[in-house]
Amino acid sequence: MLPEVEKWLRARTTASADWPLEALLAAKGATTISVVLPARNEEATVGDIVAAIRRDLMDAAPLVDELIVVDSRSADDTAARAARAGAKVFTQDEILPGLPAMDGKGDVLWKSLAVTTGDLLVFVDADLREFRTSFVTGLLGPLLADPSVVLVKGCYDRPLREAGEGGGRVTELVARPLLNLHWPLLAGFVQPLAGEYAARRSALERVPFATGYGVELGLLIDLLDQAGLDALAQVDLGRRVHSHQSTEALGVMAGQIMHTAWARLERECKVISLHTPASGLTQFRRGGAGHVPVVRDVLPGERPPILEVREYAPEPRPASGTPAP
Repeated sequence: MLPEVEKWLRARTTASADWPLEALLAAKGATTISVVLPARNEEATVGDIVAAIRRDLMDAAPLVDELIVVDSRSADDTAARAARAGAKVFTQDEILPGLPAMDGKGDVLWKSLAVTTGDLLVFVDADLREFRTSFVTGLLGPLLADPSVVLVKGCYDRPLREAGEGGGRVTELVARPLLNLHWPLLAGFVQPLAGEYAARRSALERVPFATGYGVELGLLIDLLDQAGLDALAQVDLGRRVHSHQSTEALGVMAGQIMHTAWARLERECKVISLHTPASGLTQFRRGGAGHVPVVRDVLPGERPPILEVREYAPEPRPASGTPAP
């Protein structure tokens, strides 16, 4: 590990318990805070997460100003349950409708910038179980304490199938090797693909968003380039329990992450490309006649820095935090 990374680990890694709610309220001042949950078919968990944030961090204590769920074309009761629990709900396709439609979590996160007003944004995945509002307070701590910090990533233990360790397979097999190879300054991040993180709007507005599963890796790399390592931090949130995807689905995720990394290697002139990477990923399923190939397109799209989008209006709007009717 590079000496500067060792120094960063000591200086910029804290735990959620280091950031009590009372201290955050004292530091908040005029800073406005939005919490965003990207959600697709998460009716089983989204309501409990929204209700906890609203109860603890809005009704009981005025820390969060705005609680938004962006529904990504769910086929279940996700949107209604989020609204009943106290979130303001938007659908992915109603935000910036004049732009070409794109797929993926990264597109949802990018579009959330257009329907939120907070100076600070906290992203929380909507499939979490055993959710604790210390996830939100922990992520906000470094941002409220130090104006030079622009991004805070969560880190945690990820049990697989409720017993022992083993979660984070794409992190260990794809993302971590890529970062150590090409961006060793980011080798100190325990969970570089964490879906729980917080950032300053002013930083998020100035970087592109990969539209697929590479969004977290892309933001980490781009914000390192924009602001430097010392502007990044991580907070230990303890234990994260969520639904796990199949190995086949993780292969698609890995493909998108590799494409996201490749695009940044080219952009930063770290590689000289002699070919265009293929966008297809061939996987196999057992069929009646043997193994059947299944080909998926894993080339993610990319949204530009949202400040470059004419339809984006970053002027202040009243923070509502009001449940959808």
